Amino acid sequence: MQEASFQGLVKMLLWGFVIYYIIKFLARLFLPVLAKKMVDKAQQQFQQQYQNQQNNQHQNTAKPNPNLKSDKPREKNKVGEYIDYEEID
Repeated sequence: MQEASFQGLVKMLLWGFVIYYIIKFLARLFLPVLAKKMVDKAQQQFQQQYQNQQNNQHQNTAKPNPNLKSDKPREKNKVGEYIDYEEID
């Protein structure tokens, strides 16, 4: 069985710091590029959805719906006659 040595601990810490700073440096280089690509992709999807929505609204307003009744106002149900009255003092 091997025992941990002070030299091994120092080596491990040194490699940990080196790897940490390499990853940090690479992240500063590549994360802005990846974030910009993601934002551009999301913006493109939103534009497509907006255009599809506008096209659907334009198509729906251009064609009259044959299921709708004519534009005549509906007649209200009459419950009785209106009787004019005068108040007596």
